[in-house]
This record gives sequence, structure tokens and C-alpha cells, in this order.
Amino acid sequence: MKLLHVTIQTNQFQEEVEFYEKVVGLKVEQDMRPMGRNMVFLANSPGETCIEIIENSQAADAGNENLSIGFQTEDAEKKRQELLAAGYEATEMIYPAPKVGFFFVKDPAGVSVQFM
Repeated sequence: MKLLHVTIQTNQFQEEVEFYEKVVGLKVEQDMRPMGRNMVFLANSPGETCIEIIENSQAADAGNENLSIGFQTEDAEKKRQELLAAGYEATEMIYPAPKVGFFFVKDPAGVSVQFM
């Protein structure tokens, strides 16, 4: 069994798409906008697990304190500094074990995104 996608419904559709493209580095793999539906699937490459973003005017905040989406990055501390410089609020670095560090930032829909 393979995880296909994680769905985020948001009333900030364009901001959400831009976050996952520019901050996370994902690419739109499937775009339903030409068919009249604000819905996209983003991934690192074709066939990988996607983030599905759906516009929903009723979804004011998709955040849940007990849910996060995690991404691997080359240098978590450097990524944190980049996000802080871009105006995002990021947690302090967390080091649960030697050589393991990560932090969290909220995406525009309020979802906690972890960078390791």
C-alpha cells in the first residue's frame, strides 16, 4: 500500500499553492484549474506522494495542533533562517537526538509543516 496524497482544504488557495511551490519546492503534477476547479496536486516528481490543495471558502483554518506534514531538507537550520527572513514564524530548532534537528512553520492554511 502506498500513501497517495494528503489533502488540505483552504480559503487561501493561491497562497497555499505558492507556499508548497516556493517554500517546500514541490511542483504542480496535476492541475484541475483549467477544468474550472481550484484543485492541484503537488509533488517532488511524478508518482510520488502529493499534497492536494482544494479551494474551500468555508475552510478558515486547516490547522490541527496534533497534525503536521514533514519534509526533508539539506540543512534545516539554513531553511529556518530563510523562512524567518521571508517573514514566517518558525519554532526554535528541536534536537531530539544527536545529528537530528527540525523545526515547524505554519503554512497559509494553518497546517504545521516540519523541516528536518
